[in-house]
Amino acid sequence: MKRNATAVWNGTIKEGQGHITTQSTTLNNTQYSFNSRFADGVGTNPEELMAAAHAGCFTMKLSLDLTTAGFNPESLETVCNISLENGVITKSELVLKAKIDGITPEKFQEIAKGAEAGCPVSVAFGAIAISLDASLV
Repeated sequence: MKRNATAVWNGTIKEGQGHITTQSTTLNNTQYSFNSRFADGVGTNPEELMAAAHAGCFTMKLSLDLTTAGFNPESLETVCNISLENGVITKSELVLKAKIDGITPEKFQEIAKGAEAGCPVSVAFGAIAISLDASLV
């Protein structure tokens, strides 16, 4: 399986702007710019897209692993924060709130840590620090 996205940029780094379109067109000529990346401008940015990918992938992997272990997750909500420091992406922090009946805290942590390490985006992000703060609600 292959997926794709296209980015187009016009102009200089600070005054220019671009747009991103994904194969599914969920993003369709979605604006991005210097200000949307480094300030509070309107539009997306690469770090936000990485955060969405990591949160989505981890949460799906966790659902798979929980289901395989015989648990039925009622809800899994993951926030991902990507850190960009001095022009380098240094960290991906996953914060999970989960509602799962019948699971012990120890088993939950075991399965969550396994999903963190095993989701394809975590594997792809292997060069950066990844942390997980998982809690049952």
